[in-house]
Amino acid sequence: MKQFGKIFKFEFLGYLRNKIFVGITVFFVIAIAVGMFIPNMIAAFSSDAPDVGGEGEPLPMMLIASEQDGLAEGIAAYFAAAFTDYEVKATGEAADAVKDKVESGEAACAFVFDSLSSFTYYVENLSMYDMNTEIAAATLKTALQIDMLGKLGLSPEQASAVLSAAVESRTEALGKNQMDNFFYTYIMIFALYMVILLYGQMVATNVANEKSSRAMEVLVTSAKPTAMMFGKVLASCFAGFAQLVLIFGSAIVFYNLNRENLDNPIISSIFDIPIGLFAYMIAFFILGFLIYAFLFGAIGSTASKLEDINTSVMPITFLFVIGFMVVMFSMAGGSVDNAAMKICSFVPFTSPMAMFTRIAMSTVPWYEIAISIGLLAGSVIGIGVLSARIYRVGVLLYGTPPKLTKILATVFAKQKK
Repeated sequence: MKQFGKIFKFEFLGYLRNKIFVGITVFFVIAIAVGMFIPNMIAAFSSDAPDVGGEGEPLPMMLIASEQDGLAEGIAAYFAAAFTDYEVKATGEAADAVKDKVESGEAACAFVFDSLSSFTYYVENLSMYDMNTEIAAATLKTALQIDMLGKLGLSPEQASAVLSAAVESRTEALGKNQMDNFFYTYIMIFALYMVILLYGQMVATNVANEKSSRAMEVLVTSAKPTAMMFGKVLASCFAGFAQLVLIFGSAIVFYNLNRENLDNPIISSIFDIPIGLFAYMIAFFILGFLIYAFLFGAIGSTASKLEDINTSVMPITFLFVIGFMVVMFSMAGGSVDNAAMKICSFVPFTSPMAMFTRIAMSTVPWYEIAISIGLLAGSVIGIGVLSARIYRVGVLLYGTPPKLTKILATVFAKQKK
């Protein structure tokens, strides 16, 4: 235990002194702070900007009827109710004169109507978020339907009552509402993906560095391989977890400081994760990280040069990416209980992502969750011990990276002795 403590402390402090590690953490905290404070900054600049239409006066929206007299005035009442951010004005001016007003900024936009079912929209710069034509089309459709019903003998009030008749519906999710949990499930899966690839590579690189400098040969004579492997992996796990706590903790703080200006259901759903689901997230995150970190550490001990790391860890990376893609495609398809996801939920290399996704977005029996966590926890211990033995054997392996079968054969041969 004493050896483990020293190795853990040394490796953990090494991460804290790593400029890249600190730089990435600071970058994400600053980026999140800027993102969370953007609505406040926009509101501040908007309040200081001059009001083009005058103090508290919205810019006018001009309505023109090219052929039918009184058409623009009739439509104006409908448009005034639909476009509350504009001052809707029916005018008898020529279309060219109104276009000049739009170009000069005297009017926000203009509609020229040929009939209740045909119009032309004029605007100076068409924003990609401009929904005026869609709103106008829906409004005109209602006006046209009322006009047609009036010709059939119904009064405007009767026609409005017919068109405004609503069907009441209720939805009760007896299990999980996937839309409520989709966003933080996606964030957790993506964060696990990034952390495993980043820190797993760092563990493998650190081990390979020790081997290439011959420091590993000295270390294994003074410390047990199990203590060394568990110390290195758990230190990287704590460093990664501390980094995530700092990043997501700062996000929660900045969100609460700007809650009033971040009134968005998607953002709110991310920060309103249920406590039970959050506990599952932490459990699967830590166990999933550990199982891959042990594998990366073992593979790193078999590489004689840093150049061999990328090639050596490629099978593990592919295994993880396959699980990630199965989860992503299942989430996109809306079916997280398909056969592939159920199988992946009990395979330790894919269960951290697959089972957590099923828990968040569907109803999973408690015994399936218990089996999945039990298999994952047992695999972490087993792979940790095996990785420590591979680590001890890997110290003496130089030159061409050996095949996995040869390494395992050597490990088990030593165990029998």
